[in-house]
Amino acid sequence: MTKQEFVDRVASQGNISRREAADAVDAVLESITDVLKNGGEINFTGFGKFSTQHRKESQKVTIPAATVPKFSAGSTLKTAVKTGGAAMGGGGGF
Repeated sequence: MTKQEFVDRVASQGNISRREAADAVDAVLESITDVLKNGGEINFTGFGKFSTQHRKESQKVTIPAATVPKFSAGSTLKTAVKTGGAAMGGGGGF
């Protein structure tokens, strides 16, 4: 799914215009990015947690140490994916 397809889906499910959905999606992505850039984390109960993790240097092939984004899926999201969306009403909503 592309970002535009996702925006269209948000607009449809949220009963808002495509422009409002695009602004909302951009705001969410920018906010998540800002929080992670500053070393914070965001927890959406049932959906998952966005955080950062420090990756150590690899020994066999030199890969420089770095801080990388990390997402841990929550139990509701895991169940929905395993059951094809049944746990979230089939529509993927939260």
